[in-house]
Amino acid sequence: MESLFDSAAEEATPQPLAVRMRPRTLDEVIGQRHLLGPGTPLRRLVESDAPMSLFLWGPPGTGKTTLAYVVSNATKRRFIELSAVSAGVKDVRAAIDNARRELGMTGRQTVLFVDEVHRFNKAQQDALLPAVENRWVTFIGATTENPFFSVISPLLSRSLLLTLESLSDDDVRAVLERAVADERGLGGRAGLAQQALDHLVRLAGGDARRSLTYLEAAALLADDITVEVVEKAVDKAAVRYDRQGDQHYDVISAFIKSMRGSDADAALHYLARMIEAGEDPRFIARRIVIFASEDVGMADPACLQTAVAVAQAVQLIGLPEAQINLAHAVIHCALAPKSNAVVKAIGAAAADVRRGLIGQVPGHLRDAHYPGAAKLGHGEDYRYPHDFDHGLVRQDYAPEQVRERRYYEPTTHGAEAAVADRWARIRDFLRGT
Repeated sequence: MESLFDSAAEEATPQPLAVRMRPRTLDEVIGQRHLLGPGTPLRRLVESDAPMSLFLWGPPGTGKTTLAYVVSNATKRRFIELSAVSAGVKDVRAAIDNARRELGMTGRQTVLFVDEVHRFNKAQQDALLPAVENRWVTFIGATTENPFFSVISPLLSRSLLLTLESLSDDDVRAVLERAVADERGLGGRAGLAQQALDHLVRLAGGDARRSLTYLEAAALLADDITVEVVEKAVDKAAVRYDRQGDQHYDVISAFIKSMRGSDADAALHYLARMIEAGEDPRFIARRIVIFASEDVGMADPACLQTAVAVAQAVQLIGLPEAQINLAHAVIHCALAPKSNAVVKAIGAAAADVRRGLIGQVPGHLRDAHYPGAAKLGHGEDYRYPHDFDHGLVRQDYAPEQVRERRYYEPTTHGAEAAVADRWARIRDFLRGT
């Protein structure tokens, strides 16, 4: 009676498109080519009977659950899925006990898949150890968090760690095109305009599951899916933005110039525009790091620290949450006092080097550590600054050809004003003026 009811309910409520389109074999998997080639751990797991424990680490929608299903199907192993969001130690032990009974009675192995495994606390992760240690199950843990911070060492050391990458635009496009044509998907019953396809790819942001969810929502509204249909289905306007076209360069240019002009509101607009259009957040973070030295520099040295920290956060967290970190850096950069003295300094120094103003390193500054250096006079008469008041001693540091050249000319903006005063006094002392 219960099974009939469940079957009827399943027929009445069809599975989501993303579930129906889940690959059945490794050859059907799109993306993650670095994990699917001959001799890779996943291939070995599928081709052998030996249990193996894996951690799949990557952004959402990159195929972690899909790969676990594929391993189970390809090896004819039972599949047990637990979500670390709702499962407890009792659930973990029950799943392991079932797997042991099945293994003992029929010899059939079990894939125990734990989604969001980083949410398990230490006790819950400890409960997995006997099964992994004794290979009672093929354990596969999926996580979007760095497992070195979120998974206990004994469990991590007994497992292989595989890193999944965000899908490329071409990968997501292939996923969508397959879903439109495949009988498991739309079966050719709906048309997808090229611009609508491009818009879905941008909205997906490398997340295959999200792209299929949006496609399914659009297909419920119309048989001919246009950009307008997609906008209505997912409530996101199509941002005209081509990563290789004029819009890409125009928007990033306006983004940089808005921060340089200290207009935080305008800079945040262009940041949001890039994120909504599917721009790689790592590209945005790199531009902010460059800006922190090129346009802020010593006027606010903490700006570079913020920019670098945000670039690391983008790598660790990923979108959508990383947009908050990016906004943090943008506001800091936009409102910081500005100075281009750093970029002018290295530019002037490099220009002199290219012009041939190089000269010999003064003898007292040369390396005197290797045998025979003393006979050449290397290091002779070098004066150790720490032996003098204020850590300063007058001696020649630059080659003679550039001894009077001035490269770093600090501004009086922000924190650089103090640097300017100190550098002027140091330079005058060293030059004997």
